[in-house]
Amino acid sequence: MPKRSSKKKTPKDINQLAAFIAEQATTEPVEPSEKNPAAVALGRLGGLKGGKARAEKLTPKQRKEIAEKAAKARWSKELEK
Repeated sequence: MPKRSSKKKTPKDINQLAAFIAEQATTEPVEPSEKNPAAVALGRLGGLKGGKARAEKLTPKQRKEIAEKAAKARWSKELEK
């Protein structure tokens, strides 16, 4: 998803604005380079084991407290509507 803010700020002067728009319309968009497959695999590995590893470290009491807090948050949103 493209970022909302651009690196170039829009000029306030009408002539500069026209030149800015013409430049934007005539320049070729830069294609993003391909990602390094090794880095993608490494990041994916950490993402896959993150939640499961965290859950294994928690005690049953801690898991229950987290679940209750999440349920309260879900229900409070629904009641506010």
